[in-house]
Amino acid sequence: MSNTKELVEKALEEIRPFLNADGGDVALVSIKNNIATIALQGACKSCSVSQMTLKNGVEATIKKYAPHITEVVNISLP
Repeated sequence: MSNTKELVEKALEEIRPFLNADGGDVALVSIKNNIATIALQGACKSCSVSQMTLKNGVEATIKKYAPHITEVVNISLP
């Protein structure tokens, strides 16, 4: 599990500069049953294209590093 977490964190480090450039960020919340739960932060929380960012950016990058991750889900943190 820790290896998977390391792979997912590495993927997030790759995509983070693109999110930061638009005033956003991303954090890994958990990994369970090959589903990574993340939290889009900053400007990404309310962006109208955040779902596209999640699927085409974050999920695609995570699956590149950790192909066994089957889904990436975004949750809102307070």
